[in-house]
Amino acid sequence: MSDTAAKSTHTLRNVSLLLLVLAAGGWWWNSHRTVAADGAGGPRKGGGPVAVAVAVVSQQDAPLQLSALGTVNSPNTVTVHSRVDGQLMALHFEEGQPVQKGQLLAELDPRPYQAAVTQAEGQLLRDQALLQNAQLDLARYQQLLAQNSIAKQQVDTQQALVRQYQGTVKLDQGAVANARLQLDYSRVTAPVAGRAGLRQVDPGNIVHASDTNGVVVITQTQPINVIFAIPEVSLSQVLAAARAAKGKLQVEAWDRDNRHKLADGELLAIDNQLSTSTGTVNLKARFGNTDEALFPNQFVNVHLQLGVQSGATLLPSVALQLGKVGSYVYAVNPDQTVSINKVKLGAVSGDNTIIEEGVKPGQKVVVDGLDKLRDGAQVKVIDRAAQLAGSGEGAGKGKHRQHDASGGKHQSASAAN
Repeated sequence: MSDTAAKSTHTLRNVSLLLLVLAAGGWWWNSHRTVAADGAGGPRKGGGPVAVAVAVVSQQDAPLQLSALGTVNSPNTVTVHSRVDGQLMALHFEEGQPVQKGQLLAELDPRPYQAAVTQAEGQLLRDQALLQNAQLDLARYQQLLAQNSIAKQQVDTQQALVRQYQGTVKLDQGAVANARLQLDYSRVTAPVAGRAGLRQVDPGNIVHASDTNGVVVITQTQPINVIFAIPEVSLSQVLAAARAAKGKLQVEAWDRDNRHKLADGELLAIDNQLSTSTGTVNLKARFGNTDEALFPNQFVNVHLQLGVQSGATLLPSVALQLGKVGSYVYAVNPDQTVSINKVKLGAVSGDNTIIEEGVKPGQKVVVDGLDKLRDGAQVKVIDRAAQLAGSGEGAGKGKHRQHDASGGKHQSASAAN
């Protein structure tokens, strides 16, 4: 029994020791987690000042613009169809090349339509001869009627016959015109100027006026449009700027990466209603596109210029924060502490934002190191650009010293040889 009691006591001691170890580990983990959380939300109590970069609030004329994503859209896209049926004899355009309005694109076999023209012209000649003969007879009958040598009924009948032949000649003239038109339709011409796409049919095939794909698709590229959307909250600003500029708002088209400007144009139209599903309104801008930098269905970044606001209070947009109080910035005080300044935002001007209320020109606001700040925190203002330049210069010197050392080794080796 004594051995059993000893074993139970030993087991109990081990269990107690294990519980103590687990409790100590839990306390250590929880305390470190709290410290880490405090470090993410703000400076730890008792820590040094937070290193931040600042910018000075300025007052200057601010160019206003709206940015949006747009799609290049052709003013005219035409699928060229043959107006008549027939065998395609030849194509007279190069795929992907510009074509002019009225340019010959394709030829169909004209022989059936030429034969129809000849037939219609022959019928017209025949009925014109009948009409001429009837008119001569009418003139004779009228002379006889004046001499009381013929009944008036016979003259009236001849007059009716003349009018009948005149109607027949009119029908024949229409038939000739239609036959010539069908003959003209055997030559397919470009209805608009633009760029020809890939051909949809090869010579030798029978084409029909009802074919879905047609012969070729022509897309107008000069000028060309860009369709883009702006949010509802910006509509009043755009309308006011359009009224001030009498509708001649300047628009810039930039590439997908927003690095290179492709073309300059002007606002052409504003849609007449908002989209209830997206809360946006569509706008259309027109570009001359003389260098064809814009291509149909291409995605571009659109910068809509809305004029200039004089004497605006500007600060970098990266300084703005959003919290429970709304939009705010961290302003640097003379004692090297920061305080939260609630601001009223205006329009965006490039990388800056116009501030209506909350800061004054000349104040310093934090633009880097914001995630470590809280109201009243002590800060140390540093120059990030100088730091980056210094680190780059140091790296360059290190590389230079490394090259020198390498060169020295090679020199020593050559001397030893």
